Amino acid sequence: MTLTVVVIVALVGSGLLGFVWSQQRRLIYFPSPGPLPSATTILPTGKDVVLDTEDGLRLAAWYFPAASHDRAPAVVIFNGNAGYRWLRADLAVALNRQGLSVLLFDYRGYGGNPGRPTEEGLATDARAAQAWLAGQPDVDPSRIAYFGESLGAAVAVELAVHRPPAALVLRSPFTSLADVGVLHYPWLPVRQLLIDRYPSIERIASVKAPVLVIAGDRDNVVPASLSRRLFDAAAEPKQYVVIPGVGHNDQGLLDGRQMIGDVLKFLEGTPVLGR
Repeated sequence: MTLTVVVIVALVGSGLLGFVWSQQRRLIYFPSPGPLPSATTILPTGKDVVLDTEDGLRLAAWYFPAASHDRAPAVVIFNGNAGYRWLRADLAVALNRQGLSVLLFDYRGYGGNPGRPTEEGLATDARAAQAWLAGQPDVDPSRIAYFGESLGAAVAVELAVHRPPAALVLRSPFTSLADVGVLHYPWLPVRQLLIDRYPSIERIASVKAPVLVIAGDRDNVVPASLSRRLFDAAAEPKQYVVIPGVGHNDQGLLDGRQMIGDVLKFLEGTPVLGR
């Protein structure tokens, strides 16, 4: 290969990598459009609420209070990179029917919210959601669970390190975004290119709360092996559950009967639903 050809190949390669680097967040985040209908279209008791972030954004959210007149246990749900609150309505209803107040919210850039998603931005949004929920007079702040799915599991882990929940549920979590990227883009130097890294494997051992990890044995987006590695790195007490025959976006991992049952059984052994 002549020097001229080597130079051309290097320039083309560097140009391609530069394009991938500049557009990487478009490959990570898939914001949903908005606006969305009222929470009352999901449940008559639902409420449309607004979360104020530290950097001045106002995020739309839905709140479904528990039927109990006492200060109730609660859960905040952290969506995946292509999820938004409309797609998690059935999950919220299922948990609400079991006596939990539920907060569904959309990150910046999702569901018609202002801003653009980044790792730092989603962490800021998560803090706003937790603070809002903990401040509700009908919620017991010592009995709040975090429920994160896929990318949202990484958001929940980061939040749990700094603001420990009463329980942490991670559905299809990964060790790091780089590990997922290497699986899907093996021809790219993913570890060198990534701006948003979500290093859950470096954080999970610092979580001081009971942890439940749920994985699907046919998940080809976040393989169960990555979820298992994250589970192994977590401190006790912890539980690992595999839902057979389901993939990343199958109904069984969204709000399936077995998954809901496993989540409730786990929460009954924690301060969230423990009697």
